[in-house]
Amino acid sequence: MKLTGLMQLGLLAGPLLTMVDSSIVNVAAPDIATELHTGLADTQWVVSGYLLALAAGLTATSYLARRFGTMRVYAWALAGFVAASVLCAAAPGIWALVAARALQGLAGAPLVPLAMSVLLGQGAARRIPVAAGLLFFLAPALGPSLGGLLIAAGGWRWIFLVNLPIGLLALLGLRRVPPELAPAGSPAARPDPVGLLLLATGLVAALAHAVVLGAVPLLLYVLWARHTATPAVDLALLRHRRSALALVLSVVSSVVAFAAVFLLPIFTESVQHHTALATGLALLPQGLITGLGTAAGARLADRYGVRLLVCAGFLLLALASCALLLLTPATPLWATAAILSGRAAAIGFGITPLLSVMLEPLTDSQLADGNTLFNIAQRLGGSLGVGVLGSLLATRAVRVGAVAAFHEIGLILTALALLAALLALPLPRRLAV
Repeated sequence: MKLTGLMQLGLLAGPLLTMVDSSIVNVAAPDIATELHTGLADTQWVVSGYLLALAAGLTATSYLARRFGTMRVYAWALAGFVAASVLCAAAPGIWALVAARALQGLAGAPLVPLAMSVLLGQGAARRIPVAAGLLFFLAPALGPSLGGLLIAAGGWRWIFLVNLPIGLLALLGLRRVPPELAPAGSPAARPDPVGLLLLATGLVAALAHAVVLGAVPLLLYVLWARHTATPAVDLALLRHRRSALALVLSVVSSVVAFAAVFLLPIFTESVQHHTALATGLALLPQGLITGLGTAAGARLADRYGVRLLVCAGFLLLALASCALLLLTPATPLWATAAILSGRAAAIGFGITPLLSVMLEPLTDSQLADGNTLFNIAQRLGGSLGVGVLGSLLATRAVRVGAVAAFHEIGLILTALALLAALLALPLPRRLAV
């Protein structure tokens, strides 16, 4: 069935709002600290509390979808996210704001994986719609720029209030989405409290950059899930060799992508002395290009095959990452934006084919688990890339200087992309029809 514009808004608004809200608060931190009479150290919990709650809530997504149905949980989550956004806007103090942001993160956690489950469609032909590809990858880059505009227009509270009209319109659109587009719930579904505790503890610790502490409960969860009839997140996907490989390659792509997106603004602002607004504008094209690359990836994979496209995408990513070695304090910002755009196109080409390979052996009822696992892996990969490479950059900058240290990071990212191109060789030439 073809979705109307309002129905598509209902399914796209949730992921868009949660991803924008992951980064939109970053530019508001000084204003929040000033108005609520607190320091930046406490204000950082407005960002961290949201991301950690988002991770914890993600672990319950699969069970909630199995028990109550994909569309019902998505609608509940979107309504909860909008309500929590209003609480954020009305917060009288810093810790009330942190608590409201945690509620916002918990409510928003199911929105991305469940929307993906519906938008991918049922049956064998699973593809990310063009509009979804554009919005999903434009959203993180849009956050800082949109945040700056809203703060200038009405103050930091407007970065939360803007979610209200969009969310209400999306909820109206959801009422028109046929429930049969996604699996219904089953009263027979049973929770997995031990698995939820292990997975949530490990994921939150890892995203808080306590990687070693997080690894222990995550490994325990893998062992637990193998011997549990109804695990919190079904790891059936990992039992398929090609699906597991596609997931690993997606994580590598996430590491290379997030590390550069996090580190480049530091370089442009601290070394090249550009403003935050100029840097934000330079980051915007990559989100649009990643979305366009995602849409093109689906068509190119059908024409040239999955293996060729993914390998070519990682080789292009290696070439674009190698271009980071050309950056100097005098490099114009448009050149930096061009390098980022080349990386974005390469990443976009591979996302759709990898996601298709990963989800191909799963039944429609397993899509929520598959997409949840994909989102968990993406977050872990991004966190690992930012944490490890960010620490390495800070350490090496003291010893060899900021420019040389950044070039070393570029070499590491290039090597990771080349390794991924080699690992992609066992991927199927084409997807089964």
